[in-house]
Amino acid sequence: MTYDEHESDEEVVSPYQVGEDRDVETSLRPKSLTEFVGQVRVRDQLGVVLESAKRRDQAPDHILLSGPPGLGKTSLAFIIALELGASIRVTSGPAIERAGDLAAMLSNLAEGDVLFIDEIHRIARPAEEMLYVAMEDFRVDVVVGKGPGATAIPLDVAPFTLVGATTRSGLLTGPLRDRFGFTAHMDFYSKDELVRVLHRSARLLEIDLTDEGADEIGRRSRGTPRIANRLLRRARDFAQVRANGVLTREVCRAALAVYDIDEIGLDRLDKLVLEALVNGFAGGPVGVSTLAIAVGEESQTIEEVVEPFLVRAGLLARTQRGRIATESAWQHLGLTPPTGR
Repeated sequence: MTYDEHESDEEVVSPYQVGEDRDVETSLRPKSLTEFVGQVRVRDQLGVVLESAKRRDQAPDHILLSGPPGLGKTSLAFIIALELGASIRVTSGPAIERAGDLAAMLSNLAEGDVLFIDEIHRIARPAEEMLYVAMEDFRVDVVVGKGPGATAIPLDVAPFTLVGATTRSGLLTGPLRDRFGFTAHMDFYSKDELVRVLHRSARLLEIDLTDEGADEIGRRSRGTPRIANRLLRRARDFAQVRANGVLTREVCRAALAVYDIDEIGLDRLDKLVLEALVNGFAGGPVGVSTLAIAVGEESQTIEEVVEPFLVRAGLLARTQRGRIATESAWQHLGLTPPTGR
């Protein structure tokens, strides 16, 4: 496989796991809070929660990690287990379709274990209601039989710590959210923090990365470590094929140009959306479904992958009437915004 056959340009800047991400991220995962880069406030708060629990020799409060994808929520869940010296069981909200699935998982937990549920906002409602009791009373009620003769048999569950991760905290029900004793919101990374992430990853992957090269990749990584690590691997591939293997600023620029990623991290689809909005709809407002048709993409892709970064970059605004291109969007495309905008 050649350097430019790994992924499409849209996948390169997707904050979600794609391709070989899972295996690589496992090898790059930090083993302690001190090794985890960024999220200083979350690390400090979490450190206090975990240390206090260890001194009491009790399981800590249940922990909710919220924030955009690709910022390290899964890594923090594994670190929590390592800091506590506990085993971790991993699942996801969509995988728990029935209450029985959750009951089987909870009954197999040992005392002090960590149960990590990714995308916890997507857990099925019957399982969520069972989770309420398990989180508060460390008990599950298993229903035996059907109809009027059905009987609920209570089963004790070993004290455990639930770590939930969500990219859509607004979709969590109030009763579930209230049962978490500690909630941490993870923010996008600064360029300097991403540079530190890149140097650490380059060292572990044995990639020759210069300070200037790390700065170039960090500027285009959309504040997301997962994207930074993915761009690092693609730049490595390019350097091995078309350069001397060293990731200098010039090599990184040439590598990222192959994937059509510009100076602030916009890719082909981002620019298509902005160009359609500016050239096709005079800057808007326009509905997301119409915008998706104009660029030949799914509305969900526009809303979940493209829009969050464009809004954060100040290039697009969401209004009740539709999406609007900001003055910065016109300028980024080298165009003059109409007067009165």
